[in-house]
Amino acid sequence: MRKYLTNYLIEVEKLLQKKQIREDDLQNLKTKIIFFQHERLIHLIVTLFFCLFTIIFMILGILSYYFLIIFGILVVFDIFYIYHYYFLEKNVQYLYKVYDKLKERE
Repeated sequence: MRKYLTNYLIEVEKLLQKKQIREDDLQNLKTKIIFFQHERLIHLIVTLFFCLFTIIFMILGILSYYFLIIFGILVVFDIFYIYHYYFLEKNVQYLYKVYDKLKERE
């Protein structure tokens, strides 16, 4: 998804440089924004569940040190999920701004 979104952002930059914006370009951008919003929502839900499980295994670590191993693994996953979610959030908000700029030029 990261590579797909990055490639699409390059296409959007080219679209911004066009003098004439077509209606289908705007519609395509709007559709992609909806897809990326859905992806962002799914990653938010997964991230929240991983954080919940991380907290549960941290608490269970009081009972047995074996749970702390799983806790450590989940912390690493949480870091990567939060980093990826941040990437999605930042770029989807950028797409909102691009859409608004293109809409004004229409």
